Amino acid sequence: MADCSADFGSFEELAMPLFARLYNFAHWLTQDRAAAEDLVQETYMKALRGFSSFRQGTNFRAWMYKILRNTFLTTQTGLKAFASVSLDSDDDNTAEPAAAETPESVLLARVEQETIQNALEELPVRFREIILLCDLEEMSYQEIGETLAIPMGTVMSRLSRARKAMRELLAVKVQGASR
Repeated sequence: MADCSADFGSFEELAMPLFARLYNFAHWLTQDRAAAEDLVQETYMKALRGFSSFRQGTNFRAWMYKILRNTFLTTQTGLKAFASVSLDSDDDNTAEPAAAETPESVLLARVEQETIQNALEELPVRFREIILLCDLEEMSYQEIGETLAIPMGTVMSRLSRARKAMRELLAVKVQGASR
């Protein structure tokens, strides 16, 4: 009898391509590099231990994100639900300016990026995670539903409410900046 894992790939073949995206999602959730690293490490340990229970033909990416999310929600960081939000960023992921950009346009782009990031950080976790999964991770509604263990209708309505809350936060920030 052949090894069934050969039919759909080894854990390493399936999981390693997701590493950077899982870390990015973890960093958005935790707002802390060390906590994100710990969260991803714990996710991979749990996934490896439970890989034998992964069902062939199901969505491996959604399975990994679900493990990460559940691990986050059961940790002290997740339970606190961001009582404090750091405005300092250790990320070096800021967009580099194109050669034709002026210093003013670079500054405006960074201010816009920071405004969006700060508004996203202010959202409740359930809104933040759905925006991140849909818009940054580019998951389908079905994948998001599998990841968050919610029906597709709930995905759509929660995403709509999250985007509305994001628009309202951004409008307040823009009005505050123009005064």
